[in-house]
Amino acid sequence: MSIWEALAVCAAGVGAGTINTIVGSGTLLTFPVLLAVGLPPVTANVSNALGLVPGSVSGAIGYRRELRGQRDRVLRLSGAAFVGALAGAALLVTLPSEAFDMIVPVLIALALVLVVAQPRLAGAIRRRRARGGGTATHRHGGPVLLGGITLSSAYGGYFGAAQGVIYLALMGLLIPDDLQRLNAVKNILGAVVNGTAALFFLFVADFDWTAVLLIAVGSAVGGQLGARLGRRLPPTALRAVIVTVGVAAILQLLLG
Repeated sequence: MSIWEALAVCAAGVGAGTINTIVGSGTLLTFPVLLAVGLPPVTANVSNALGLVPGSVSGAIGYRRELRGQRDRVLRLSGAAFVGALAGAALLVTLPSEAFDMIVPVLIALALVLVVAQPRLAGAIRRRRARGGGTATHRHGGPVLLGGITLSSAYGGYFGAAQGVIYLALMGLLIPDDLQRLNAVKNILGAVVNGTAALFFLFVADFDWTAVLLIAVGSAVGGQLGARLGRRLPPTALRAVIVTVGVAAILQLLLG
């Protein structure tokens, strides 16, 4: 990896850490950069998962004020995230690499749809709550949310782009709480999923340790930036960057 490629990977890590803390979808920045510097898709995915763990932890620390009083909720949902992440990681190493090459462009496309649709979804949630017709009947979301978090985390263990968006959508619909507090929980869940998948991959997959280190350093810095910017940054420009990079990733996978 040349010095310029290393700088590009580290910069992508900063961007991913920032985006993951604010909303999710940081993998759409790091994954195509890793492909562009020559890593095979599966190696890029597992290296990315491990490298983003410090960013998730950093973002969770940055949102520690919003985590106060949510210990029980975090423990319940983290258990579901752990189970789902193990299942997704097992699928990644069990299915042939050709399956990953075919599935990931579809997953990225679906993730981009979620990113683009997020404002409408958030508006629908607010209107539903304003009418008093919310579906939440349990302060921690109940079994429906546990099931949704498990399935979302299985996706996260397999690939994970936009899993933060999915988490926020599920919790926003099913938990009657402020979305900034739910965003803090989302950061914990991201750390659990990435950490669980990374530990699993340590025993069964090959990493590019240079890429892991560069993304880890960058994402840790980005996690702190994201926590500072999360309440102030207009989402439109950020969403445009995610979509642009995601489309580039799809083209890289299909044409590479």
